Amino acid sequence: MPQVQLGLRENLSQFSLLVAVNAFVGAMVGLERSTLPLTGESDFGLTSGAAVLSFIVAFGLAKSFTNLAAGVGAERLGRRRLLILGWTVALPVPLLIAVAPNWAWIVAANALLGINQGLAWSMTVVMKIDLVGPKRRGLALGLNEAAGYGGVAVAAAVSGWLAADFAPRDVLVVGAAGIALIALAVSVAFVRDTAGHVRLEQDRHHDSEERAPRLAEIFRDASYRRPSLRACSQAGLVNNLNDALAWGIIPLFLAAHGASPSRIGLVAGLYPGVWGVGQILAGQWSDRIGRKPLIVCGMLVQAAALATLAASEGTILLAAIAAVGLGAGTALVYPTLIAAISDAVSPVARAPTVGVYRFWRDMGYVAGGLLAGIAADALGYGGAIAIVAALTAGSGVWV
Repeated sequence: MPQVQLGLRENLSQFSLLVAVNAFVGAMVGLERSTLPLTGESDFGLTSGAAVLSFIVAFGLAKSFTNLAAGVGAERLGRRRLLILGWTVALPVPLLIAVAPNWAWIVAANALLGINQGLAWSMTVVMKIDLVGPKRRGLALGLNEAAGYGGVAVAAAVSGWLAADFAPRDVLVVGAAGIALIALAVSVAFVRDTAGHVRLEQDRHHDSEERAPRLAEIFRDASYRRPSLRACSQAGLVNNLNDALAWGIIPLFLAAHGASPSRIGLVAGLYPGVWGVGQILAGQWSDRIGRKPLIVCGMLVQAAALATLAASEGTILLAAIAAVGLGAGTALVYPTLIAAISDAVSPVARAPTVGVYRFWRDMGYVAGGLLAGIAADALGYGGAIAIVAALTAGSGVWV
């Protein structure tokens, strides 16, 4: 049995494998970025923004509570088992979408997708942190999130391009089935658990007798009791609130101004593409200068990008510039928030604390789906985008 060591170079093969797996996790969501809001209008005749965005609300609820369960289950059941379970849950998603007679089936499929994301993405995050140890945590998270959102970007752009020639729902079903099957096979055959790395870091840098605190205690700490954790949790929530807007409202906003599916796919791919690549630099940068400057700056850049989009009247050039700005701001924030959370707790408390943070972060999909849908029905798509821009700026000031 190989000796357990901490470090990126020492665990490069497993780390690289988990990077690849997380790219598949991101691609599962990316397939929907260009296609599913349009499918709601074209295949199911939905006209209400709130009705279309109900799939994001279901996704966010399922993912949020799964994050909580995954944080606790990672210590009790093991990271690898939960990763495999996450991909098993993903298998019915394309089938449900393929045979859906009404929108409720699409909503149910996205609840399963939320469970998949809560388990699989959470475990790839935690396992990479376990492998590298405390010195390269920001870089590890930057690489993890870059892979995930790189997968989102590529899948969003390719599915949007294919949707110009094929039915959007067919593109989504075929792509999702292939991704889920490949990722499950790779996880079963090649991924190893990281429990030994957790024990080694705990023994070296913390009290070796310490045990993971109860979930209720961690939930209070990360939600309101500890100011640094509280600030991260609210910023994560608002970040995913505006991501829900980008996922559900921006394709409809552009389509309402006459954009083709391929151009919508371009904008939908630019945002997570810049987000994905930028996180590698941001994660490493935060290791050197600290976490808070990047978080504050990133939230304010996101707000400026959303304000630009709201004023663009659907012009593709301005929408593309806004997508690049939104991706850059999110890149500064996303890996840095998880690194800040991980810095503040011991290794045995890491998985459940990250789980609570991810619970609040992904509740942003619920809040964003509801707020953006209701605001779009009342004020139009541009008004909904402007409201979320203001909330994002306020979150940055809070941090």
